[in-house]
Amino acid sequence: MEKNGINSLPVYKNSLVLRDLSGALAHYFSSEGKVFSRRTLGLRTIIAESIATDASLIPGTIEKAYTSNSVHNRLKNVTFITIIMRNIISYCNGLEQDGIKEKEYLHLLRKEIKTFQKSFKKWRKSLVSNES
Repeated sequence: MEKNGINSLPVYKNSLVLRDLSGALAHYFSSEGKVFSRRTLGLRTIIAESIATDASLIPGTIEKAYTSNSVHNRLKNVTFITIIMRNIISYCNGLEQDGIKEKEYLHLLRKEIKTFQKSFKKWRKSLVSNES
């Protein structure tokens, strides 16, 4: 598959939006230290940065799967993205359980996660059906 075509894939575009939003969320929680106690700031910062780190891995993993000639490598990358998404959802739940007041940011992130997941499922099916 050609590398240039990846930029036109909805799943890739959605992964970039998710990455950018996650990074902004991590920055927000890292820079709002005056509002939170030291213990809470540390936990929230770690969780938010974990979301950003995991989300930043998705576009590259999509690219690896898209450009790979190996069915095994494609499926391995798809599985990795599935695990990353499960982690991000768990991190969101952790922030919420920690008593985060800015729930609207989590709602926005969850909305982007759902958008990404829809396009990911379609793309994953196309990878599998192309190999059958």
